[in-house]
Amino acid sequence: MAKTEGEKQMTIFVTALTIFILAVFVGFEIITKIPPTLHTPLMSGSNAISGITLVGAILSAGSQHTVFTTVLGFIALVLATINVVGGFLVTNRMLAMFKKKK
Repeated sequence: MAKTEGEKQMTIFVTALTIFILAVFVGFEIITKIPPTLHTPLMSGSNAISGITLVGAILSAGSQHTVFTTVLGFIALVLATINVVGGFLVTNRMLAMFKKKK
C-alpha cells in the first residue's frame, strides 16, 4: 500500500526529529565529559563546525522553499552566529591567560 504525501512528510519529520534529539543527547554527554585542559583546542574545532553550520543556515534561510524552512534557517543562522562569536571570544580569553604579562 502506497503512502500518501502527508504520511511521507510525517515519516521524514519523525526521522529528522529523532536524529536531532539523539544528536543533542550525544553532544551533551560528550561536552560534559571533556576535561578543562582540552577545552581550547576543542573550541577551535567547534568553531570550524559552527562555520559550516552557518553556511547551511544561510542556504536554508535563502532557499525559501516554505516560510517554515526560512524561519528555521534564520533561527539557525542567529544561533550559529552567536555560537561562533562566543566560541572565538572564549578561546581568545583562554589563550590570553597563557601569555606573559608585560
